[in-house]
Amino acid sequence: MIKRFDVGPRMSQAVVYGGAVHISGQVADDRKAGVESQTAQVLAKIDALLKQAGSDRSKLVAVNVFLPHIVDFDAMNKVYDAWIDPKNPPARACVEARLADPDLRVEMTAIAAV
Repeated sequence: MIKRFDVGPRMSQAVVYGGAVHISGQVADDRKAGVESQTAQVLAKIDALLKQAGSDRSKLVAVNVFLPHIVDFDAMNKVYDAWIDPKNPPARACVEARLADPDLRVEMTAIAAV
């Protein structure tokens, strides 16, 4: 059975299938904020979607981080490292990539067990 959360015309924000929740790319609502604030906003959205799907950050399997400016790597990690469950870190990739809006400083996707 497939469960979809926060369904929109183009995509669902999260989809549960096969014992895993797949979270779409999450971005900050405050696009004028700095990378640390945007990272915190993105992680809060991931937390909320995980909760909706019956999971939490201790069950994260993989996280993908997209930064339009790789110089923001350390600032993003400062927030990410405080958020992640240190006993259950997921696999992770971080790449420099152009994002849909030039004001976005970070985007993340995630997969977690339910």
